[in-house]
Amino acid sequence: MSGWSERAAGVEAQRDALILEHIPLLKHLVGRMCFDVPGGMDRDDLYGIGMLGLIAAADSWEPERGLKFSTYAKIRGAILDELRKDDFLPRGRREKVRQLDAIVERLEHERGVPPSPEEVAEAMETSLEEVDEILLSATSASKVSLDDGISEGLSAMLSDPHCDDPVESAEFHEMRALLIEAIEELPEQDKTVITLYYGEELLLKEIGEVLDVTESRVSQIHSRAIYRLNRTFAALTGTAEQ
Repeated sequence: MSGWSERAAGVEAQRDALILEHIPLLKHLVGRMCFDVPGGMDRDDLYGIGMLGLIAAADSWEPERGLKFSTYAKIRGAILDELRKDDFLPRGRREKVRQLDAIVERLEHERGVPPSPEEVAEAMETSLEEVDEILLSATSASKVSLDDGISEGLSAMLSDPHCDDPVESAEFHEMRALLIEAIEELPEQDKTVITLYYGEELLLKEIGEVLDVTESRVSQIHSRAIYRLNRTFAALTGTAEQ
């Protein structure tokens, strides 16, 4: 085998090793995705899309440039790009999302604070479980993201990263204290999902086993809990409408 062939074989072997090494990360990432695609993609589909992102990351990596191999953005980006291609919500579900948005906006305007999920259910003349489903659809339709709103900082807030700047550190700890207070006000089931998802970083399937519910139900409870946290956190920080 020539020197060039040996180098090519070595590069390919390194690429394959990278892919195999990061498959657990892919599975973990997909297993923690909260999404709602009625009658469409399932988690296996997302795994396949994420695998393409992982392969693309391995193919484009240039170790000679001294760059660290990073897959999170590639995997996440590949999945989100695919889900954003189409308006995947059925017409009936999308209409429910619009109805929920209108009711939340009206009640918040009337009362000066966002309505609770229970108040939304009453206004829509439906069950809290149906509102949970619509909240998940709304999250999926608007951002198709792993996290949204306040949840973007939940993992960091529930840990205790080091900060050299005492001013920033004081601000961080103040926000963290407010977040913990908001979490403490959640109903027990919502609090459990938030704690296990962000604090323990469990997969949706694992959380479902703890609560004895399906992954889909965990996604719904997660969306409801995030809605409640945004509502409570806004009140605690004085950012809600007066």
